[in-house]
Amino acid sequence: MTSAFPHQSHVEYSPHDRADFTVSSDSQVDALQALSSGTAQAILGALEGEPKTTSEIAESVDTSIQNVHHHLRRLEENDLVKPIDTWYSVKGREMTVYALTAEKLVVTFEAAEQS
Repeated sequence: MTSAFPHQSHVEYSPHDRADFTVSSDSQVDALQALSSGTAQAILGALEGEPKTTSEIAESVDTSIQNVHHHLRRLEENDLVKPIDTWYSVKGREMTVYALTAEKLVVTFEAAEQS
């Protein structure tokens, strides 16, 4: 039986060359916290070659779909990943496809002002 929904379409997506974060005493701390997790780092690595669904990421990094959802949400809040498409499972369930926002992440630290 053929599904009314396309299972997987080809995704044409190219991330930005790089993303720059400047960390000062009161900014971008959330991004660093999101990146501090080994699971989050593994998720970014899994997305390096091509966009993937949550279940594909979970399989790649050997963790639960719920754990991947948690880390993807934090990474998305900090503009490190983004949803780029929707695919449908064989059963017709929507699956969000995620990709990196940039190929390189550059972090610089701003010195705190002395008073």
